[in-house]
Amino acid sequence: MALTPRQSDRAAGVLLGTAAGDALGAGYEFTHPTAGTVVDMIGGGPFDWAPGEWTDDTSMAAAVALAARGGVDIGVGAGLDSVAANFVAWYDTKPADIGNQTRAVLGFRSPSAAAMTAQAALLTGRAGGNGSLMRTAPVALAYLDDPQRCVDAAAAVSALTHSDPRAGEACQMWSFAIRHAVLEGNFDGVRSWLATSDAADFWRPLLDEAEEGEPADFANNGWVVHALQTSWWAIVRADGSGPEHLIRALELCVLAGGDTDTTAAIAGGLLGARWGASAVPQNWRDMLHGYPFLTGEGLVAIAAAITGGTS
Repeated sequence: MALTPRQSDRAAGVLLGTAAGDALGAGYEFTHPTAGTVVDMIGGGPFDWAPGEWTDDTSMAAAVALAARGGVDIGVGAGLDSVAANFVAWYDTKPADIGNQTRAVLGFRSPSAAAMTAQAALLTGRAGGNGSLMRTAPVALAYLDDPQRCVDAAAAVSALTHSDPRAGEACQMWSFAIRHAVLEGNFDGVRSWLATSDAADFWRPLLDEAEEGEPADFANNGWVVHALQTSWWAIVRADGSGPEHLIRALELCVLAGGDTDTTAAIAGGLLGARWGASAVPQNWRDMLHGYPFLTGEGLVAIAAAITGGTS
């Protein structure tokens, strides 16, 4: 579909915002910063990231986005196979950071999306980590013209590694909201998704809790539900009166502690969709880099290749 210049900027912000949040949070992962901590893109953290280097969150989002270039349908068939193959190719680089659940699935090096999804479904124990939500943002870019295909694809891409239905629902909600934000320039898609889903009764009170509560109320943000709540809390709680909202909300994700790179990456995808690539500070944009040999500008170019827009 044809995008206005403003919509194109917001589309470019989806991947760029994801990466910015990811790299910002990377240096604080698994910590709980004290009140008053000045948050910056310092690198470091448990995996000694370089300043501006993104983690597995954006690397896997890039794998999804690369499969979607040129308007490919990544929710089914060869498109979904391409996403799965890109995940395996990334896994084969022996990344420094990879979630346990994702590692358990990708270690089988499945030859197709169907085989990978089946392998994910065989995992026992907890299967509701935040690892599919962190990478879901680019799904929205592939389906700006079709909300139903957007949520269907979000569930399919999630299921490649995460069989828990809550993980799939979280990806559907967030992808739906990102799509809406690119087109309409607001966050209304989060609540609008509830009207389309059979899981609304589960998620509505959790969104209420995120809007009214504090991070301690959803502190286990390695779990997909608490990760989404933390990200939504930061978006709602930060001053949203202008584009600086993106920076403020990402900083709040980091200050919330825990899985800081992932909650900030999740929030960043939606914030970038709302405020655009132009809201990401230029010094952050210049620093961003990571797998597969991409920079912030490379992510913007991929977004344009998916949507047919310009940047």
